[in-house]
Amino acid sequence: MTDTKTDTSRLAQSPDPAEERRAQLAALIPEAFSEGQLDVSALKRALGSEAVVEGGERYALSWAGKANAYKVLQTPSRATLRPQRGISVNFDEAQHVFIEGENLEVLKVLQKAYFGKVKLIYIDPPYNTGSDSFIYPDRFQESKEDYLRRINDLSDDGTLMREGFFRKNGKESGHYHSNWLSMMLPRLYIARNLLREDGVIFVSCDDNEVYNLRCLMNEVFGEENFVAEFVWKARQFTDARAITNVSTDHEYILGYSRTSEFSLRGIERDESKFSNPDNDSRGAWMSRSMLGLATRDQRPNLHYDIVEPITGRVFPPNPATGWRYSEEKMKALIADGCVLFPAKDDGRPREKKFRKHMQSEFISFRTIIDGVHTADGTQEVRETFGAEVFSFPKPSGLIARLADQVLGDQDIFLDFFAGSASSFDAIARLNARNGIVRRSILVQLPEPVAAGSAAATAGYGTIANIARERIKRVIQRTQNSADLVTTETKSLGFKSFVLAPSNFKQWRGDGIDTPEQLAEQIKLFAKTEKEGAEIEAMFYELLLKFGQELTTPVEALEVARGKVFAIHSRKMLFVLDSFSDAMIQPLVDMKPREIIAIDGVFHDSDPLKSNLDLQCRDAGIKFTCI
Repeated sequence: MTDTKTDTSRLAQSPDPAEERRAQLAALIPEAFSEGQLDVSALKRALGSEAVVEGGERYALSWAGKANAYKVLQTPSRATLRPQRGISVNFDEAQHVFIEGENLEVLKVLQKAYFGKVKLIYIDPPYNTGSDSFIYPDRFQESKEDYLRRINDLSDDGTLMREGFFRKNGKESGHYHSNWLSMMLPRLYIARNLLREDGVIFVSCDDNEVYNLRCLMNEVFGEENFVAEFVWKARQFTDARAITNVSTDHEYILGYSRTSEFSLRGIERDESKFSNPDNDSRGAWMSRSMLGLATRDQRPNLHYDIVEPITGRVFPPNPATGWRYSEEKMKALIADGCVLFPAKDDGRPREKKFRKHMQSEFISFRTIIDGVHTADGTQEVRETFGAEVFSFPKPSGLIARLADQVLGDQDIFLDFFAGSASSFDAIARLNARNGIVRRSILVQLPEPVAAGSAAATAGYGTIANIARERIKRVIQRTQNSADLVTTETKSLGFKSFVLAPSNFKQWRGDGIDTPEQLAEQIKLFAKTEKEGAEIEAMFYELLLKFGQELTTPVEALEVARGKVFAIHSRKMLFVLDSFSDAMIQPLVDMKPREIIAIDGVFHDSDPLKSNLDLQCRDAGIKFTCI
């Protein structure tokens, strides 16, 4: 199979979530489509008429701008990620990625390469306290091109545009909650696409938006995929400044899974509770309560007297709880010597629970998270930078607790509100502790720091700069640690990328009214790559467009004095620099699955391109020319 020319306009765009969902629905229920369009009547017949609601009243979350938020979601991105080798660490071997750019566009760019591959997403978005500045879509009267340029924060030459980029979402705004929801909706939808079937997302928030966020996540992820609403005791000390004289000590973390079969790993049992002081042949055991959870009215069969066989002492049930087990099972436990009777008559019998009878080595992860506080995150930043260059960072210990519940070896972690990069600190600590290599992707907007702040004084112009510097310092700290597990050493580092305009020209059909104008446009597309486009930048753009991860191992080959990028044991070859007739046979002899080349390498030589196409066709190799 060959493809001698690919439409770069379509290739340069990110996938359309709506189009993909239509395709999924058509594959699942083909009878619901007629001539490529959804037939609602046919869909009702396939699902049962009562399964489809048309009009009328129904339970739903709605807000001003919701329809526009869906438009933003469905607008493909034409941006790419430009590698920043010079400010990376161990670029070629690194399995961690940091991306500077507007996170919605970055998510769209990542969608094809990382669809269904991310095991855990943790984000700490703006809490919408009334003083937050963030980007939200509210100018739909402008052209698509202008809108994309604005939210990309990019000019035509790839430089950053600052003026008017961030907007404060003050409480005096009539769309205070609506703006925040419109910002969150498209990001959560694409985040769901990136999750594995066994994946999960955790979102931090506080009382300002916890109700709306839960309703929104019910809509995006499905109410059946709700995992838990964790309450994090964030404040270590009482807030003496509270106007209401109420110290708000907690925040929330909402958890939603990709599918309803998900579960956390659980917490390892405290083995120190097990011992064998009486040398029981059944091994180590622990004493635990046998009180139940129901009153006599609720569970009358769990309210009975326990009689000690040797002494005849009677122990009545607690009226509010009863016993854990039925009377029959309790008698069996007594007969097996698994009930410990108290020395005093006013005590209660307890169960002798043997370690070997425990069904699992883990107990459930509790919804109340304590023992790690916001102050810990502040201290981490202070120790790393020698100054408080970032306000209210999440402590890495909090993120590490969640990550440890979910991530296994080579699993991918994503944080697209990276802030000061606490999440990288968390993943690095976990990897160094037990040798499991969890891979991370962090995304942070180049938001300017406040003038006169500690960050500005230290020379950090943006939060992205702070995050990238923290990652470097965490890597250095980990390398210098005596506790570093050797399996992490090879991949210790990070690849830095920045959101940038595509390296390939975009076809402009508007404004073409004459044959001469069309001819001029065709002439401009004699070469699909933009003038001055860097080879490595084009390679990573194509890598993403062809569904390959940014950390895919790359082999740079010299073939007949020409440079070729190879991945997957040379199954995919990229020709982006130059090409000659002498390269054809060596490339074919490698027996790759696919050869991808840009038009410019053939130097307007159609016979050279046709010869490569013919040789690939004969060898059963797919040839794609961009």
